[in-house]
Amino acid sequence: MLDILFEDEHLIIIDKPAGLLVHRTRQAFGEDENALIQLRDQIGSWVAPVHRLDRATSGTLLFAKNEAILPLMKAQFSDRKVEKTYLAIVRGIPVEKENLIDHPLTSERSGKLQEAQTKYKVIAESEIPFNSTGRYPTSRYSLLEVDLMTGRTHQIRRHLAHIRHYIVGDKKHGDNKQNIFFEKQFGLTNLLLHAWKLSVNNPMTGEKISVSCPIPVHFRTIMQELAWKPNEILQASN
Repeated sequence: MLDILFEDEHLIIIDKPAGLLVHRTRQAFGEDENALIQLRDQIGSWVAPVHRLDRATSGTLLFAKNEAILPLMKAQFSDRKVEKTYLAIVRGIPVEKENLIDHPLTSERSGKLQEAQTKYKVIAESEIPFNSTGRYPTSRYSLLEVDLMTGRTHQIRRHLAHIRHYIVGDKKHGDNKQNIFFEKQFGLTNLLLHAWKLSVNNPMTGEKISVSCPIPVHFRTIMQELAWKPNEILQASN
């Protein structure tokens, strides 16, 4: 059963587990397990995803419950009227504790260059007594609060890779040495990127809907391994 974070007659927001597809894709041809089918069967009615999350990313995912509201909600995302906040654990500690990454990205579909902006803020830092790279006796990590200003494919992952603060567990855009270290040392096989908060307006009712999604077990476990207290840190960021 998918955890439902919000539901009214028009919209439904779920907590998408890491590793679950949003819907069928060409890249995962033949796989029937996805959030769209699970949610449809769970609530017994038509639903359609308003936006997407990477398969490896956990957290808030918005669905429309009727066809009339779907284009209106998609327009909110296109017009940048939606607030989307993520949490990410990355290699290293950025010099700039709060910054805007304004770096165009090449579309993975069309090959065209697209504008892309991502804001981040460091909300926790850690240095642990492990040599994860073979170069230094300790290793440093940061917990980032990330706000998406645009919605390009793999935008957060690519932007953080651009500034060389790779997300731990990112097998496509990340640092393979870190991925291997976290798997061997802590048993981590997941991407440490979580869609934490989502705020949208319901055009049918005028209501502003704001939800936050509990961090998953694998994410919380690594926070504790890095000597962070998840509840205190996240409450301070609210």
